[in-house]
Amino acid sequence: MSGNIWAEFEKLIAPAPLLIGTVAAIRADGLVSITLPDGSTITARGSGTVGNAVYVQDGVIQGNAPTMPIDVVTLY
Repeated sequence: MSGNIWAEFEKLIAPAPLLIGTVAAIRADGLVSITLPDGSTITARGSGTVGNAVYVQDGVIQGNAPTMPIDVVTLY
């Protein structure tokens, strides 16, 4: 075990999910509004082009995503 107990604790926490969405708008404050496949909207830091698909993780745009058809399935 290392001397940094916080680093050990962070290893136990699952990473934030990698989401895919479409850039809806680039706001004046530099954030980007992204529409997810379920219709909800989130904001993220980074850059993108309106209408393009992007990967988003933990509030940061990770890069461009391929434009492909998306099916949303809800499990109960």
